[in-house]
Amino acid sequence: MSLMRRGPLDLIKHRKDGRRGFQSQAIVLLLSVWVLTVPNIVIAGDAEAAVFSPEYMADVKNIELGKTLWQKQCRHCHGASAYPGKAPKLKPYKYKPEFVYKRITNGFRKMPSWKAVFSTEERRAIVTYVMNNQFSP
Repeated sequence: MSLMRRGPLDLIKHRKDGRRGFQSQAIVLLLSVWVLTVPNIVIAGDAEAAVFSPEYMADVKNIELGKTLWQKQCRHCHGASAYPGKAPKLKPYKYKPEFVYKRITNGFRKMPSWKAVFSTEERRAIVTYVMNNQFSP
């Protein structure tokens, strides 16, 4: 069989003597890489969640920035004067700030992602305003 017809899994097959030395080494290597990267993913998630502390959510500066951005962009689809049925009426009391942040960042169904439009701080400020008692669509 030529080398061109072999796939990457052919490298993991057992040796000629029937033992699986290379396969075991490959599995250990892959598990090591996975173990080393998972804590970084968890830490990054925790850092983002920490931003939505009660102090951050109560900061007037964050609320005002979020309100300004909301009125400039979001109310056209979600606001009281928006065309009925264009976007759902927001019920932020049903959600956690992290959930709202992910929806703003990544979009959902017909709602576009705002990651390229708003900075991380701006998206967090929008969440702060939407989750605040002052919020009024």
